[in-house]
Amino acid sequence: MDHVPTTCCSAKPAQKGAGAAHPLDPLSPAEFQAIVSIIRGSGLFESGILFETVELLEPSKEALASGAPLPREARVNLFNKTADGVWRLTVSLDEAKVLTCRFVAGVKPIIQLEQFLEIEGFVRADARFIEACRKRGIEDMSKVCVDPWSAGSFGIPGEEGRHLCHTFAWLRLREDENFYAHPIEGLNAVIDLKTGEVIRVDDYGVTPIPMAEVNYDAKFLDNLRSPYKPLDVVQPEGVSFALEGRKLTWDQWSLRIGFNARESLTLHEISYAGRPIIHRASLVEMVVPYGSPERGHYRKNVFDIGEYGLGKLSNSLKLGCDCLGAIQYLDAHLGGMGGDVMTIENAICIHEEDNGLLWKHWDFRTDRTEVRRARKLVVSTICTVGNYEYALYWYFHTDGTIEFEVKATGIINTVACLPGEPGKYAKEVSPGVAGQIHQHIFCARLDMAVDGPTNSVVECNTYAEPEGPENPYGNAFFEEETVLRTELAARRRIEPATHRYWKIVNPNRLNHVGRPTGYKLEPSHCVTPYVHRNSPSGRRAEFVQNHLWVTPFDPEERYAAGEYMNHSDGKDDLAAFTAKDRPIENTNVVVWHTFGLHHVVRPEDFPVQPCIRTGFKLMPSGFFDRNPGIDLAPAVNAASRHAGSCCG
Repeated sequence: MDHVPTTCCSAKPAQKGAGAAHPLDPLSPAEFQAIVSIIRGSGLFESGILFETVELLEPSKEALASGAPLPREARVNLFNKTADGVWRLTVSLDEAKVLTCRFVAGVKPIIQLEQFLEIEGFVRADARFIEACRKRGIEDMSKVCVDPWSAGSFGIPGEEGRHLCHTFAWLRLREDENFYAHPIEGLNAVIDLKTGEVIRVDDYGVTPIPMAEVNYDAKFLDNLRSPYKPLDVVQPEGVSFALEGRKLTWDQWSLRIGFNARESLTLHEISYAGRPIIHRASLVEMVVPYGSPERGHYRKNVFDIGEYGLGKLSNSLKLGCDCLGAIQYLDAHLGGMGGDVMTIENAICIHEEDNGLLWKHWDFRTDRTEVRRARKLVVSTICTVGNYEYALYWYFHTDGTIEFEVKATGIINTVACLPGEPGKYAKEVSPGVAGQIHQHIFCARLDMAVDGPTNSVVECNTYAEPEGPENPYGNAFFEEETVLRTELAARRRIEPATHRYWKIVNPNRLNHVGRPTGYKLEPSHCVTPYVHRNSPSGRRAEFVQNHLWVTPFDPEERYAAGEYMNHSDGKDDLAAFTAKDRPIENTNVVVWHTFGLHHVVRPEDFPVQPCIRTGFKLMPSGFFDRNPGIDLAPAVNAASRHAGSCCG
């Protein structure tokens, strides 16, 4: 189905049945409007102020646990289109006033969705760019498509202190045709977003534009295969979950659903049978480093969360296409750059899925079988960042496992080459069209609360016993556990040779065999970073150097690569947080997990890439005294049939 873009509009009424706001509920449209009115009426700012982000100021664990009435407050970042720096505010909705205001000099705001098409217009109108296109045989500038990319921090003369955007361009031959099949190679414009000025057009020389169409839209494709016969997900008795406002309950699970402009989907107060596991979980950063040093491609090292924000780029999901079965949707309400309210209808999808066998045993002595099927609750959103789609899924399993999965799809970033000559850093996917080697590296922030607010992190490694008297048959191996006591000690990488993983445990709560209750972080999709850590891009992405980081909770340490990512210098990140080497044992800990995709592009990834998957699991490890799915009542699916007896 077509991507449905977000729309800016006047405030919508709150969704029916939402009730009074819980302290962790996202801001409502009415609250966004009130915040804008409070700021504009404060007398603190002249006209021309723009809104970078407006989000809930979340109360602390301690405040939530107190049960006392809590104030409704917001964090707001403001910027001026013609001046540098960002104003950082906290606003009280209850008191209708600005509580704090601090100017952060030298930092740059996130590149806004509203600026994307504006950037394309600046580039298309530039005389130098028009002339460079004419050298490539392009006369109709309306057919030129320009994608904005963050510019990074490369110390290039003339770029100092500016709020920049770097661009790449393609040619669209006709309406709705796939323009990524026609890269305009070697032509990059650099724009100052403050002034709207194209400060430079970099022309690295003419490479012929590949002109063969490689389309994905069904209207351009001949001889389409017949669709599969219907496979319907039918729940005649309704769903097994319940949504009350933003509180979601299913089986033994309970959680709250949040959303904001930077992280998109956030989850809160995740618990099983009333026992807390995670206070807050979200994806806080992803960086996509490309491996080519050629022409302008060395600048392709975009931080899709910190430099753009995923929330505004979320899709409006479509029933029966993006989401299958009996679906509950939630809208997302976000603040627009001009102070309006942006509503993304059906931004969040909630549904159940069958998940195969939960457990089974056949007693061959009695010929008796017991079997249970697993199910999972799915909470998801899909975000489009330029050419790529990132589908984000949180799964809650019958066996107590929490799983996070990213499905990456969309269109690879294409470059032009001479047919058969893609070069060292790319693979040809169509004659004259290449995709460069790259990585997608993500970081999840998990504010843990396993059986309570004070946790420790334990590293687990498996070793073979040395041959000798204690291992006379050469078969002995064992697991060794090490408590990570400080932040520097908890800068860790995976080690496949020892099957390394980590447990988050509560040393104050023991299970029935006298061991701390805990959850295991299974790092199943880690990647080796190849961008040198002291390079211009590597300095800004230090979080990729470790697969595990652990910090004591600090409400201002929110993002793995720093609070203000656009043109950042890399000094406000996880490396800086953990350099304090604070104790992390038996305290309020935040676990940061880095994982991702190493993408050597294939011809099969074009014109649209099939989903490739990455993620991690949090599995109970001593949290329960037995299999938590053992008490699930047996059931047989009455709708199942032998294939030969199906109708139609």
